[in-house]
Order: sequence, then structure tokens, then C-alpha cells
Amino acid sequence: MAPTTRIPVLKTYKLFIDGAFPRSESGRSLEVKDAKGRLVAHLCKASRKDFRDAVEAARRGHEKWAAATAYNRAQVLYRLAEMMEGKRAELAEAIACVGVAPKSAAQEVEVAVDRVVHYAGWADKYAQVLGCSNPVSGPFHNFTVCEPCGVVACIAPDERPLLGLLSVMLPVVASGNACIAVASGLNPIPAAVLAEGIATSDLPAGVINILTGERAELLPVMSGHREVDAIHAALSTDAEITLLREGMAENVKRVHIRRGAATGKAASKRAGQGVDWLDAAACEGLDWIEPFVEHKTLWHPSAV
Repeated sequence: MAPTTRIPVLKTYKLFIDGAFPRSESGRSLEVKDAKGRLVAHLCKASRKDFRDAVEAARRGHEKWAAATAYNRAQVLYRLAEMMEGKRAELAEAIACVGVAPKSAAQEVEVAVDRVVHYAGWADKYAQVLGCSNPVSGPFHNFTVCEPCGVVACIAPDERPLLGLLSVMLPVVASGNACIAVASGLNPIPAAVLAEGIATSDLPAGVINILTGERAELLPVMSGHREVDAIHAALSTDAEITLLREGMAENVKRVHIRRGAATGKAASKRAGQGVDWLDAAACEGLDWIEPFVEHKTLWHPSAV
């Protein structure tokens, strides 16, 4: 009998919604190919219905996450860093599978794990820095305290598919918000692998939801959805930014945009303007957390 050539079984990565891995309700899928054009994996292609399901899950997850103590949120995020540390090889392989140099992929994973630790450290400290006790005239105490704004949609940049995704999600989650993240369009596999790590961490279901799909299809529903309280987006073209702002103008949600690096013909026009996701000084700190925090002022009689 002549020897047969075995056909490998490629993995189909699912969406990550409400702590589970559902297939897209549309039944559609995406193909990811390596630099030589070989098929690497299939991913579910999220629809508008999938996004709406993720918003409902995020609303439920936000209630539990916002009610947790800041110390507990810090410990949970540190647990996520532990899970990622154990999946470093798999994450690096997912980044490198489309032609990225293995050394660059490994560096991205290392910085990504360190960034999770960084925001885990801020989770129980940002409120003391951003909040304050205000001097007032009269027998009152006046305090400004920080509260999460709610459900935030996050859009990852196309470049740095793992680090860029975490950079837009972590400031949102560290401050008690829940998020729906749309993965990189060029290589969504690292986001799908990260979702598997999140599922085995201590994050409550619905706090982080990750969708893979076409940004052009999801942007309009994201910007117009009234249950989305804010958007944190890494976009590289003026057309995408205009589309996002036109949708949010109808419901007055917060929109904070980071400039991602442009590719193709747009790259020459936008050279040097994109965020360097490897630069800790540019991608970490209170400047990234504050846009997703509400400030509430409390008055209390000093004699009571």
C-alpha cells in the first residue's frame, strides 16, 4: 500500500464571551496565513450580534468587578500575569506564525507580561492619586473619589497583536471597568491564545470579552451602541477615526484614540506618529487610566 500524506488538523479559535468560547452566531470564519501563504489557523468571525452579546456579558461582569476591592482586582491581574508567564512559548509562537522574527515575538511577550504586572500594581493605588480631600468653607468634609465608568469597547492595533491589545485593555480593567476587545486584524491568533489564559485565571466571567473579526464591520455598531460607555481604540487611519466619532456623536460616549502605526501606502504619510507599544514610558501610567474613571464629589458634615 502506498504511504499516505497526513493532513494536519488546524485549530479553529472561538470567540471569548462571558467566560466561554462560543462560535459566531453567523457561522463565518477567518483564515490566517503565514508569510509563505500557508494556512495557519481558522478563527471565528464576529458579527454585530456577537458584539451585542458581549456587551450584555460585560454589563453583568462589570457589576461584580466594580464591587470587588481594589486589592482583590490587583491580585487577580497579577494572577493573569502568572498565567501568561506559563504560556510564553505558545504566545510567542502565535505572534511569530505570520512571519515575525522569533526574537521579536519573544520580546513582545516579555513586555506584555511586565505590562500586566505594572497595571496590577496600579489597581489599588490610582484612586489615592486621582482622588483627594478638598478644602471647603463650612463645617463639611469634601472628598473626590474615583469610580469606573462602566463598559468600555477596546480596539487593538494591527501591529503588536498581543502587547497592543493588552495596552488598550489593561488601563480599562485595572480601574474596575469591563471591556469588549476587538483583536488585531493582521494576526488575531495571540488574542485568542490570551483568551484561553484569561479563562483559567481568576477574572470573573464577562470582565474581558475578546472578539475576532473585521474592524470595518464592528466599528459602526460599537460606536452607536448605547450600552457602551466609552471606547479605547488604537486606530491608524483617519477614515476609521471619523467613522468612530460620527457614531459616538449620537450618544455622547467617551472616545479615547491612540494612533496605531499605519501599514501599506498610509505608512509613509504617518511615519513616526504611531504609538511605540514597546515603550513603557509611552504606554503605562495614570495618563492611560484616568480617561476611564469617573470622579464623584462627596459632602459630609464634619460634626457627624
